[in-house]
Amino acid sequence: MKRKNNVLGARKEDILADLPVVKNEEYIADVIGIGHDGEGVGRVNGFTLFIPGALPGEKVRVKALKLKKQYGYAKLLQVLEASPDRVDAPCPIYKQCGGCQLQHLSYGAQLRWKRQLVVDSLERIGKLQVASGDAGDAGDGSNEGRQGIVVHSTLGMSDPWRYRNKAQVPIGLAMEGGLVGGFYAQGSHRIIDMEACLIQHENNDAVVTAVKRIARELGIRPYDEESSKGLLRHVIARYGFNTGEIMVVLVTNGKEIARADELVGLIREAIPGVRSICQNVNRERTNVIFGDTTKVLWGSDVIYDTIGDVRFAISARSFYQVNPVQTEVLYRKALDFAGLSGEETVIDAYCGIGTISLFLAQRAGQVYGVEIVPEAIEDARRNALLNGVNNVQFEVGGAEVVIPAWKRQGIAPDVIVVDPPRKGCDAALLETILEMRPARVVYVSCNASTLARDLRVLEDGGYRTVEVQPVDMFPHTVHVESVALLVRNITH
Repeated sequence: MKRKNNVLGARKEDILADLPVVKNEEYIADVIGIGHDGEGVGRVNGFTLFIPGALPGEKVRVKALKLKKQYGYAKLLQVLEASPDRVDAPCPIYKQCGGCQLQHLSYGAQLRWKRQLVVDSLERIGKLQVASGDAGDAGDGSNEGRQGIVVHSTLGMSDPWRYRNKAQVPIGLAMEGGLVGGFYAQGSHRIIDMEACLIQHENNDAVVTAVKRIARELGIRPYDEESSKGLLRHVIARYGFNTGEIMVVLVTNGKEIARADELVGLIREAIPGVRSICQNVNRERTNVIFGDTTKVLWGSDVIYDTIGDVRFAISARSFYQVNPVQTEVLYRKALDFAGLSGEETVIDAYCGIGTISLFLAQRAGQVYGVEIVPEAIEDARRNALLNGVNNVQFEVGGAEVVIPAWKRQGIAPDVIVVDPPRKGCDAALLETILEMRPARVVYVSCNASTLARDLRVLEDGGYRTVEVQPVDMFPHTVHVESVALLVRNITH
């Protein structure tokens, strides 16, 4: 075995010896693009280097750090020729924190890059033809004479700061001892202690700062990942933008909190507007934030917020979009793409707590929502009652199981809406959509790569992707939300 390892090591050394760059040496690189993680894509003697902090069009001096056969990683040392889109990042810990990736890129350039990310995914992964330019806002599937999918300009924000209504902040042990709380440094689990985050609402900052201070005063021990000891793992703050209500969730490594009543009293005193203080217990050695048990320490089990005319109850573990301003933009576009006149039957797969379902119900005849998480369906039913909506029905289960059962009951949807997690739609669900043959499919996506993959499947099964609208739900990060309209080909 030792001889085999030596041979493998020698081969690796031979491969690296043939590369046009050498580890730890400095080079001048031309930056030609942005990678999926927001790093600059540079070229040195034809070799690709990923360079965090570099922007397209720049000439930079870098140090090669890690090399592989076809690409490597480098540290940005100096910008020799700057991009006109480069700006100074306003956040003082931007270079250390991994929460944002694009603060050094002007907002207009971020929007253009996110549209291009969607275009590139459709063409490269989905092998789909994209029309040149932005052909305007059709929304009705009527661009019959155009060649290719219309990908519109990304819908951005007039003020792309302080937009997040939810903060999930890990708490840990400082190197010198004591409690720290903030986001992880990029590519690591080292916590960068933080007093303010410029993409979080100010109330979330206030919650995290107060809880950290109170925990230090009461001697509450922070969680240590290496030893799995310590109590406080995460602080979650949720804020209702349109109601002003605040929820505080403490994720703990155990059921008991010493001086819990004192802790609750100090939080209530420090945070005006708090309506709910909850504890979630997670004793697993895992990167998953929440455990299975949640209890209310004080106040209500939910807070409320509104999107458009729809009111939502939000519990500690509810999935609720983190940017309420852009969520309304996204959902109204999905509603437009659905093309409803008031009589249609609509299925909402991956319905969550019923956010899109309740928007659709305003214009549909009947809406059916399915979600595999039981707690989410409980929230969805509660939200339907809260809004007096009686033309929507929710069911727990996998969409690929429940929707065929609905078909056997004679439910024939005119429109199917999907809003899957980042991994995209389950293959069985895509097959079910093709079997049910709705006139329209509206696909809401948080991952351009899996969107493109799934659109290819639907196109091969008899659908045509008409248009895609990117929406900037997460300014200053590499993430982009999209909503796509597909119509069934008449010949199928």
